[in-house]
Amino acid sequence: MGKVTGFMEFERIEEGYKPVTERLKHYKEFVVGLDDAQANKQAARCMDCGTPFCNNGCPVNNIIPDFNDMVYHNEWKAAIDTLHSTNNFPEFTGRICPAPCEAACTLNVNDEAVGIKSIEHAIIDRAWAEGWVLAQPASTRTGKKVAVVGSGPAGMAAAQQLARVGHDVTLFEKNDRVGGLLRYGIPDFKMEKSHIDRRVDQLVKEGVTIRTGVLVGEMPKDSKVTNWAKETISAAQLQSDFDAVLLTGGSEQSRDLPVPGRELAGVHFAMEFLPQQNKVNAGDKLKGQLRATDKHVIVIGGGDTGSDCVGTSNRHGAASVTQFEVMPQPPVEENRPMTWPYWPIKLRTSSSHDEGCDREFAISTKEFIGEKGKLTGLKTVRVEWKDGKMIEVPGSEKVLKADLVLLAMGFVNPVATVLESFGVDKDGRGNAKATTDFTGGYATNVPKVFAAGDIRRGQSLVVWAIREGRQAARSVDEFLMGCSDLPR
Repeated sequence: MGKVTGFMEFERIEEGYKPVTERLKHYKEFVVGLDDAQANKQAARCMDCGTPFCNNGCPVNNIIPDFNDMVYHNEWKAAIDTLHSTNNFPEFTGRICPAPCEAACTLNVNDEAVGIKSIEHAIIDRAWAEGWVLAQPASTRTGKKVAVVGSGPAGMAAAQQLARVGHDVTLFEKNDRVGGLLRYGIPDFKMEKSHIDRRVDQLVKEGVTIRTGVLVGEMPKDSKVTNWAKETISAAQLQSDFDAVLLTGGSEQSRDLPVPGRELAGVHFAMEFLPQQNKVNAGDKLKGQLRATDKHVIVIGGGDTGSDCVGTSNRHGAASVTQFEVMPQPPVEENRPMTWPYWPIKLRTSSSHDEGCDREFAISTKEFIGEKGKLTGLKTVRVEWKDGKMIEVPGSEKVLKADLVLLAMGFVNPVATVLESFGVDKDGRGNAKATTDFTGGYATNVPKVFAAGDIRRGQSLVVWAIREGRQAARSVDEFLMGCSDLPR
């Protein structure tokens, strides 16, 4: 632990933000991380709680009390080694993970949790600055070839783990750059893509072959998911060329809102909107970029993707931004005795909301309204929830002005027909059917084909993707070699 009485002496220190007026002018990160002294004090708050619930609250089971103690004692090199032992990419999670570990922190029972995420952020940024993050190529080769399909966090983590034990790994990505939704879903102001690029360089130095612009299987003709594939490769070809195939293609089929007027120009999925800005930020030239400039924007969906749409719309210079959530407004403070150590339901206000956004709760869209094929507004109704059912409030219908509606209601299942191409069984939600048992975990019904990440579990967090990629890599290694030294 850190300091024995630290949790009584020091208050939680939050990471800072640059001023709204300044950060709205660009797409760069604006979080002001902890300096060494602040990280030291924050780490000192870690308690000798006996059972560190934070470890189980973290999907990758980061050894949190240990690296907190190391930061408190200024043992930064040991801290990054400990962090890397469970998490391949702490610069991703240190920026965009919602930190379920903090919800599970013992101090969170009746006080403010230890700032675990901010400490993780400080550790990895210090490690990169000191040159401690190095490639770890395998000393011996196994001669086994593995194809990893999908280069999001699950695919990147799996590819890295498999390469480090000596397999010849090829990472396939349908888009023109590696990263999945980290690259083309998360705005740059939340995570700059240089963090992905550094890890890609590390993967290459560790022996991973990366092939971008390659679509495995076929994309449904009616899909609106942006992709820049220049080449198609069949499932049969991968099965023939590789000793094992791991599918980590994510869950990109956006949940639609099939109400009257859905066909109007001006109604778009969030994933038609966000990737375009990321490509422009990367220096690409786009014709007819979808922009929110001078428009009245309504974002339907109260989650992180909706928040990303809010922040991007504000940077475009939208005339107004409103975010809808069909559920009632949650309490500002959770009922800790009822929820701890689990993830609580409470009102969460993001940095994008602080930049300018009206938030509407318990509201549903009944119809999109337009003139001459173009969106001009939408008809809404207030709703109540009784016995688990949504009921419209009589007399609460209202028409709101809107030039652009962004649908950010989550993702329902994988988009590409990759599962059909391999003949992989699906679960009831359309995801790849594969268990997570220790024996044969992540294996599908198709011989030597595995699945992990959102393509298997459905829409989830980056930290869950990293966990599944790591665990699936162990299962693939066991399948190929009969045993594995990779961590579970």
